[in-house]
Parts: sequence; C-alpha cells; structure tokens
Amino acid sequence: MQRIVQAVNSCQKMVKAAILIEHSHGRDRTKIEKIFSRFGWITPSLSVQEKGLENVTVAEVLMAKGGENTGSWLWCLSDDIVNDAVKNMARNNIGSLVVLKPGHAQHVAGIITERDYLRKIILEGRSPMHTRVGEIMTDESKLITVKSSTNILEAMQIMTDKQIRHVPVIDGRLVGMISIKDVVRAVVQQQSGELKRLNEFIRGDYY
Repeated sequence: MQRIVQAVNSCQKMVKAAILIEHSHGRDRTKIEKIFSRFGWITPSLSVQEKGLENVTVAEVLMAKGGENTGSWLWCLSDDIVNDAVKNMARNNIGSLVVLKPGHAQHVAGIITERDYLRKIILEGRSPMHTRVGEIMTDESKLITVKSSTNILEAMQIMTDKQIRHVPVIDGRLVGMISIKDVVRAVVQQQSGELKRLNEFIRGDYY
C-alpha cells in the first residue's frame, strides 16, 4: 500500500512536468513557474504538495460514492452469526462491516473484514455457522477510524501505515466507511481534473 502512495506522488510530478515540456516550446522557467503558480502548484523540481488534494476531505469521498452511507448493508451486530455477516458483504460487494453492540444502535464494537474471516475461520477450521461475529472481529480498542473532516491524503497515509484497507468514518456516531480503493479513486480524479485545467491553460483555453 505504501507503493500506492509513492506512485500517486510520483505520477503527479512526472505527468505535470511532461505536459509542460511537451507544450512549452522554449518558454523560460519564469513562465513555467507562473503557470504552476496560477494553479497553486510548485514547480516539478521542488517537493510537490498538492494544495487541491489538501482540501479534499473524507466527507467528499463519501458523497462521491453516492447512495446510503450508513445503511444496514454497512454494519452487523456482534452476536450475529459470521456466515450471515459474510453473506452481507458478498451481497453488497464490500470487504468489511462495522460491528455494533446489540441494543446500542450507534455504539461501535469493532470491525469484521474478509481478512478476519480467512484467518480466523478458514485457516483455523472453524464453522462460520456456529461462530459469532464478536469472536473474530477486530475489537474497538484496536479499531482505526477517521472523521468526515479528515483530509484524504491523511486518510491514505493512515491506511498505509496501519496496513488496513477499510476505515470507519465516525463523527460521534457511524457516518460511513471508506476503503483504500475509494481513496485512490478520489486522488486520481482530483489529479485528472487539475491536469486537464493545466493542459487547457497551456493550449490557450484560459485567458
């Protein structure tokens, strides 16, 4: 996952530099610096910290996903049967479920993921029909979460450092769930928009 972060940062630098070189036709460095300055960017030879991405939050990623963010498809109860939880994940094409405590609709008890199922059910030869979610979930004391106001790059770094692929979004209550796929998609879309605007400016579509 660390390679994903590095690849995104490297791609940002190389593509922008390539576009400028391709279209510059002898423009001097001052002109190129002005182009980057107009979009709030730093020239490629320097360390690039995208101001656009700094303003993208987890809340925006959840909105982009569309649909209901906190429906019953997103969670299960700690006393549910593992088999039912896994069926829920398969039915909704997701890789994890937030686990709630019975009788406490917004009290997060932990998270259950495909990895938990593989390691603690399949590899240990346990029956998913006779095992409760609470027995194999990652407990709330070890649960990594983010807030809806968390910056997308910060969320990506957290997931990379902790080597996790799913993070519940909690603002005092469960707001939603984001995956590393959601984060990477948001970063790519943001960069595509910025590169398009840069291309348009260089070609003269801006004045």
